Amino acid sequence: MKYNELNIVANKKRKRVGRGISAGGGKTAGRGTKGQGSRSGKKIRSTFTGNSGVRGSNLMSALPKLRGFKSKRAPAQIVYADQLNDIKGAKIDNFILFEAGLITTPYSAVKIIARDEFELTSKANVQVAGMSESVVEALVKNGGSFTKTPVPLQPSTKTDEESDK
Repeated sequence: MKYNELNIVANKKRKRVGRGISAGGGKTAGRGTKGQGSRSGKKIRSTFTGNSGVRGSNLMSALPKLRGFKSKRAPAQIVYADQLNDIKGAKIDNFILFEAGLITTPYSAVKIIARDEFELTSKANVQVAGMSESVVEALVKNGGSFTKTPVPLQPSTKTDEESDK
């Protein structure tokens, strides 16, 4: 027999069970004998464990509850204000902080915050996603400035040939 000689019907008729022994699906009609599964109107949820669960017969009651809210947003990377003193240059942005080893990736939000008593000597133009008010005041007092900028997008790894397809 060849593949193109197979007789495949697109809309196969469903098997009519419970129409007598000679019809092929008689007596128990594929439901087995006795029990909840053999009765009409059986509605068993997929979480039903057959009364073997920890508290009752429902799997969901045995699982611990997940409380609260889980944000899918990536948290901002934190840089402390006193760490800016070590960076030399007139401009500080995500890429310069990454090169200095203060953040793990330049393609995420960065927030500069104060820790305890801090001494800020930098006069740079800082361009990051966020900065606390006390650090902005100290930066402006030293002659620097803060510009709130969006998170830089990661460059595409596709080549020109792949993007043309």
